[in-house]
Amino acid sequence: MSYYFQDAGIQALHNFIKDHDVSQIVVITDDNTKKHCLNTFQSITKLRFTNVNFKDGDMNKNISTLTNIWEKLMTLNVDRKSLIINLGGGVVTDMGGFVASTFKRGVNFIHVPTTLLGMVDAAIGGKNGINFMNAKNQIGTIIQPEFVWIYTGFLQTLPCEQFDSGFAEMLKHGLIADRSYWNELIEFYKTSDNKSLTKLIKTSVLIKDQIIKNDPLEKGMRKLLNYGHTVGHALESYLNYDKNIPLSHGKAVAAGMVIEAYLSYKLNGFERKDLDEIKQKINFIYPVIKLNNSDITEIIKLMRFDKKNEKGIVKYVLLNKIGSADFNMEVPEQLLFEAFDFYQA
Repeated sequence: MSYYFQDAGIQALHNFIKDHDVSQIVVITDDNTKKHCLNTFQSITKLRFTNVNFKDGDMNKNISTLTNIWEKLMTLNVDRKSLIINLGGGVVTDMGGFVASTFKRGVNFIHVPTTLLGMVDAAIGGKNGINFMNAKNQIGTIIQPEFVWIYTGFLQTLPCEQFDSGFAEMLKHGLIADRSYWNELIEFYKTSDNKSLTKLIKTSVLIKDQIIKNDPLEKGMRKLLNYGHTVGHALESYLNYDKNIPLSHGKAVAAGMVIEAYLSYKLNGFERKDLDEIKQKINFIYPVIKLNNSDITEIIKLMRFDKKNEKGIVKYVLLNKIGSADFNMEVPEQLLFEAFDFYQA
């Protein structure tokens, strides 16, 4: 898998179009990236393309939106020599990758992530898909894009909350793979030294890419990337869909990382001082989400839809130390209530 940073992506894009004799280019966006990023993309690439757009928001990552995009591609006579460029955050790259990997049994596609979450997570690894029956990412494919172009200039349009959403995934990379990187990220958040941001993004991409190279189809160690997500995805689905309370992916995963760190302490030899450090640092960046026992019960029910589950048993990623983790771990359900209490205390 190839990644291009900053202006190197422009030449890579033009080379690909020439080498593959591309018949037409379709750029998929949502309302946000059409408004804030599409003109910049056109001005720096000088490409001629057709734009296909859909409404922004994770609630629109569904089969209805998918069908509408397929219909537009049919109308445009998109063929297998066409190129689809997904310009946007995680919703756009998830949707666009699924569209491209299924239309005509597969059309070449490239990701150009415009959010921090997209750059360090959603656009990396070939996971494409949609939500279904109020559960996250239940239908999809694992097909890699031709390459990913990361241009940090798009981050200038990003609201602070969306920046924090991506930052949660970077913290996750440190917690599962590299303690020194975790420390660098905490220091960066204190100083907001934007000069080091590109370097940090590259480190996150390298960590995730190395894990994926060793396990492209998530049969083993790639599951480590789901740290914080078993709880986080269920929390995100519950508040956004069942309670109609907006919650970003990053805030949900941040809460999930604290909760799953407590489970790690109780079940996997994780040290108490490291648990307290994670809780202190993460809860400083991401305000605690208040939940009652009824909420927690419903969230635990939703965890049963997690894709890592086997034979009806919920599987977790648990830390054994900062920078190292284990996957396929089982957790007694009653301990989850205790972990939620620790998170909120």
